[in-house]
Amino acid sequence: MPSYSGVWTLVAQFQAVGQGLWPQPPLTGDYAFFFGGTASNVIAYTSITTLGNALDFGDLRIKQSNLAACSSATRGIISGFNYTGTNSNVIEKISLQFLGDSTDFGDLTRASQWGTAACSNGTRGVLTLGYDSVPAATNVMEYVTIATEGNATDFGDLLNADTLIAAGCASTTRGVIAGGGLGTILNVIQYITIASAGNSTDFGDLPQKTNGLAGFSSSTRGIFGGGDQGGAASYVNVINYITIASVGNAIDFGDLTVGRRYLAGASSTTRGLFAGGDSGLNCNVIDYITIASAGNATDFGDLINAANNGYSGVSNCHGGL
Repeated sequence: MPSYSGVWTLVAQFQAVGQGLWPQPPLTGDYAFFFGGTASNVIAYTSITTLGNALDFGDLRIKQSNLAACSSATRGIISGFNYTGTNSNVIEKISLQFLGDSTDFGDLTRASQWGTAACSNGTRGVLTLGYDSVPAATNVMEYVTIATEGNATDFGDLLNADTLIAAGCASTTRGVIAGGGLGTILNVIQYITIASAGNSTDFGDLPQKTNGLAGFSSSTRGIFGGGDQGGAASYVNVINYITIASVGNAIDFGDLTVGRRYLAGASSTTRGLFAGGDSGLNCNVIDYITIASAGNATDFGDLINAANNGYSGVSNCHGGL
């Protein structure tokens, strides 16, 4: 790349673009980002406000699936399972403004996997650990300050140790975690105050015991969809909702276009996306809903790679910002 300043020749500009050195404009608007999956390190992204297929954003440093993921308006945080078959304590980050690969953020206090629930208020991200390095199920939650690289700190404990493959969402003050469980599948919904470290409190129940579901939110309403009620024949297409500021049981919202588990969720304050998952076969389907209006999901487009499941998702415009 030439070192001079001033007017660039077309040849020099094309050379810089080809080498990945040409400055790229920042992403503007509402975007969703989807990470990993089984046997994948792909990061995909799509504009939430339009319909269409996801595009390539970059790569995670290692192949990972069923990650705990949360975000501010400018940075995404990812932690969890290393698909090589080992638990991982690695926390990675991506800029949500510029295409590119993930980079190191810090470490969890212990190696974990299947800790797919996370939530954030734009400043602080709270991550569940799932299995720790024993391995054994753990109810530990940890938090990071999203803008500042560093290791995670203990936040508190969930109500159940077996809160694995759960889903999270948030308002600007409250984080909510729903479902989960491998040994015993749960219908528990629990909440935390994100700004104040402490144990979770009972919120209410999902209509069904469900793990492998996805969650997202507007500033007022939390959405949970899909999942597994215990076996391949019980992959569900159900979408439920809660009012985050109150407590109570989840209410039926509508149905996904395809019943599936291990899917990802991401949203703006008005529209939510459900992406990928395992419907008996891995699928690349992206559905969308309007969060304020109950009803069935509609086809949005497709992910880049259908040959995996266990995606996780974040956005630069969710209800916790």
